Amino acid sequence: MAKVLYITAHPLNETQSFSLAAGKAFIDTYKEVNPNDEVVHIDLYKESIPQIDADVLSGWGKLRSGQAFEELSSEEQAKVGRLSELCEQFIAADKYVFVTPLWNFSFPPVMKAYLDSVAVAGKTFKYTEQGPVGLLTDKKALHIQARGGIYSEGPATELEMGHRYLDVMMKFFGVPSFEGLFVEGHNAMPDKAQEIKENAIARAKDLAQTF
Repeated sequence: MAKVLYITAHPLNETQSFSLAAGKAFIDTYKEVNPNDEVVHIDLYKESIPQIDADVLSGWGKLRSGQAFEELSSEEQAKVGRLSELCEQFIAADKYVFVTPLWNFSFPPVMKAYLDSVAVAGKTFKYTEQGPVGLLTDKKALHIQARGGIYSEGPATELEMGHRYLDVMMKFFGVPSFEGLFVEGHNAMPDKAQEIKENAIARAKDLAQTF
């Protein structure tokens, strides 16, 4: 039995979001094909995802200096503890499905905060004399992303930084398999929006059969 984290970063629902519509089609089909797997939905807009702020940096510093967790302030304990929970949950999973829109050439800020919570030395990667080495070498990941314009080809290709960022992070963590499923062009071609959406849903269902 595999554990799958279904990680969504969109404030709307699947009837309003092209990325979530494709994501729901994917995860529903995945559950049908893999009924014994555990799927955990992490809605980043509903979960507590602490940002790395002064409390977090102070708390981490105290822990590194040898202080006990109980000696941290209540704010430090709450934030540092939550970040640790998120990281341990990430490590314990076997597969990751990230679902995001493309906003201002990247993803919503809450996804960056989430990735910051799981990028922990000694947990998801380690430092060596040869440089950092990823520790999640037995995982696989998928990114479902909706793009209103066309970014898979043409002059806008270099502007896309959401999928590219996730690709860098997955490689940094040592994840050997990372795929992308893109829903694009529905804002640029509104007359074809429904067709684009239906095509993406079909592709998502197909991909779920083998993920």
